Amino acid sequence: MKKIAVFCGGTSSEREVSLRSGEAVYQALLATGYSAVKIDANTSIIERLLQERPDAAFIALHGKLGEDGTLQGLLDIMGIPYTGPGVLASAIGMNKLITKKLLSYEGIPTPPFISLNRKEVDTLGWTSVLNKIKQLYPLPLVVKAITQGSTIGVFFVHREEDIIAAVKDALSFDSEILVEKMIRGTEVTAAIMGDNPPVVLPLIEITSVTGIYDYQSKYTPGMSQHLIPPNLPETTQKLASEVCLRTYQSIGCRGYARVDCIIDTNGQPFVLEINTAPGLTATSLFPDAARHAGIEFPELVRQIVEMARTGY
Repeated sequence: MKKIAVFCGGTSSEREVSLRSGEAVYQALLATGYSAVKIDANTSIIERLLQERPDAAFIALHGKLGEDGTLQGLLDIMGIPYTGPGVLASAIGMNKLITKKLLSYEGIPTPPFISLNRKEVDTLGWTSVLNKIKQLYPLPLVVKAITQGSTIGVFFVHREEDIIAAVKDALSFDSEILVEKMIRGTEVTAAIMGDNPPVVLPLIEITSVTGIYDYQSKYTPGMSQHLIPPNLPETTQKLASEVCLRTYQSIGCRGYARVDCIIDTNGQPFVLEINTAPGLTATSLFPDAARHAGIEFPELVRQIVEMARTGY
């Protein structure tokens, strides 16, 4: 019997979601025969690890100080294997701006974007800022805090008079933000597992009652639908899977991650972001994709743990 420490909770804006993911993983580990302990990452982590001495760690944290490479670095120093990508891939994936710069370098399609930071806004003034944003016209646009998750700090702008408020709101979450051209189309996500070779699980098309896949839609039962397979031609699905897999590999992921993209009316996928510690709650996307591939949740958790324990 192997002891697995499940890290969850934490101090980010996604704490509540992380607690739910952690509880689901904890129960699955017990059901699969592991000895498991939950560690809330807002407590004294090092002391708990020294006390528990786990064989591996399951990172069910979302957001800063859990999904961004910081915990991964600590576990590397302590010699404890852990689930999901390593320090560098986690840090890149957590930062939407760095992710998009890397995608652009690799020639992977992503919506056109610009970046802004608080100092730049204060120095240039709103006239210059608006002129910079107009490079992305016509509207609509998406304004995003670059290190938040679960659609927190994301604002959809359909009217020019709403741009300044959206920028101010996004800057309240992060000192640097992203302004992105909104691509109209079908939102699709690809759950990817493994490394030798990585496998793309069945794609999921995401729809929501409100038309926007926001925090409420993600975590309220009945507010969104996961369509497997998507209502898209097989050739389009194949192209989307290939683009998402390239993203996973370019960022240097291992273990598991989820890539979100939007497919326009011409069938062209555009990568929006990558989640290196995707949600594992009852309404989460990754378990749905695995289930459709014949992998029930306890087995999914077991496979993720064993990849960590055996070095992928």
